[in-house]
Amino acid sequence: MPAILSIQQIAKTYASGHSALQGIDLEIQRGEIFALLGPNGAGKTTLISIVCGIVRASAGTVVVDGHDIVRDYRAARSLIGLVPQELTTDAFETVWDTVSFSRGLFGKAPNPAHIEQVLKSLSLWDKKGSMIRTLSGGMKRRVMIAKALSHEPQVLFLDEPTAGVDVELRRDMWQLVRQLRDTGVTVILTTHYIEEAEEMADRIGVISKGRLILVEDKAELMQKLGKKQLKLQLQQPLAAVPAALAGHALALAADGLTLTYTYDTRSDPAQRDGRGIAALLHDLASAGVVYTDLQTSQRSLEDIFVSLVHA
Repeated sequence: MPAILSIQQIAKTYASGHSALQGIDLEIQRGEIFALLGPNGAGKTTLISIVCGIVRASAGTVVVDGHDIVRDYRAARSLIGLVPQELTTDAFETVWDTVSFSRGLFGKAPNPAHIEQVLKSLSLWDKKGSMIRTLSGGMKRRVMIAKALSHEPQVLFLDEPTAGVDVELRRDMWQLVRQLRDTGVTVILTTHYIEEAEEMADRIGVISKGRLILVEDKAELMQKLGKKQLKLQLQQPLAAVPAALAGHALALAADGLTLTYTYDTRSDPAQRDGRGIAALLHDLASAGVVYTDLQTSQRSLEDIFVSLVHA
């Protein structure tokens, strides 16, 4: 099945000489949630702005569901919804009017039933007659999403959608994004919240210094690059790791009651079949170290992200 969004060799160099993007190639599949991660200044917002027609690329092509964003601008742009980082609503308009007006900007005929459905899905229905200036920051963020959905886009860009909102609202938005994906909408989000990508994304891209350095299925990325840890809670505190255990590269907690063993099942054959852990437990017993509990955990996406952008 052809990608709904095809980005080929996109580059952007500003008049100042600053190169914001360099040869970006990316294919987004229909109906997926794609998370684009990167530090500040990496080029995330520039890339989104190019796809949405706000910034013109210096080189390369972008095709949205078969429509080139330059040669067939109107058709391509009508397929895209954008929720920008900044809150840019008209303070003196009502929620209903501003969302309805946004639909009209794309040449769509009035559809009160659709606007009602969007507002209800975002818990905005009881605010439909309220002026934007009276709403909280979180509610204004919901209005921005409603405006982006007003013309029934097939591709929705969310640029830092939960920046500055509380945890409860962030969870609500995660649920909304899943619901949109279930209806066939393709969602591309940029985020500083690594747990947001870990929670929602089907695939993850990492951009750094204007280059796309990795695109990977989330589960495969976690499996390939995610080291595991074994934590052992000790019966008695240790002052230091016994010399007999030095070969296992153990980390001892400050209170002396937790030993952490980090291992990589991808690169170490002994770990894949459990021999490494078995040897550790044997050596612990031989050294007289008694543990009361043990638990394993996967390296987090945040750890992987940090290691990639600082490589």
